[in-house]
Amino acid sequence: MGRTSTTESGTPFEGVSATPQPLSVRDDRALATLSHFGGVAGCLPSAVIYATVRQRGRFTAQESREALNFTLLPTILIIACIGLSVIPAIGWFFGLAAAVVWLYVTVMSLIAGVVVNRGNPYQYPLNTRLLDKFSRDA
Repeated sequence: MGRTSTTESGTPFEGVSATPQPLSVRDDRALATLSHFGGVAGCLPSAVIYATVRQRGRFTAQESREALNFTLLPTILIIACIGLSVIPAIGWFFGLAAAVVWLYVTVMSLIAGVVVNRGNPYQYPLNTRLLDKFSRDA
């Protein structure tokens, strides 16, 4: 697998394969859980996990995609509401809407993270599956 060579100090050095190894069951569950808990910060954590680790763990691929599908539209909505909250006289409404949406996403993400941490898959209620609608590898 790896190539053995000698370093300057004379000690053997074992090379590491460039092929990513599959995740252990423990790591697969941990990353799947993290993708749901990351919903507190929006869609970015689940997007990064989905983009970088999905080929290495089936549970992580499934759950990070579910979390990304759930958090994508609310994240866009929150950003739009924050942008509109600077409008005089009605900005307070958009600020309040952003806070309510963020609170909902946070509560649902924490519930999902707890369920997934126990090793069970989770499907969000009211999930628009926006990523699946625009993705070719659905």
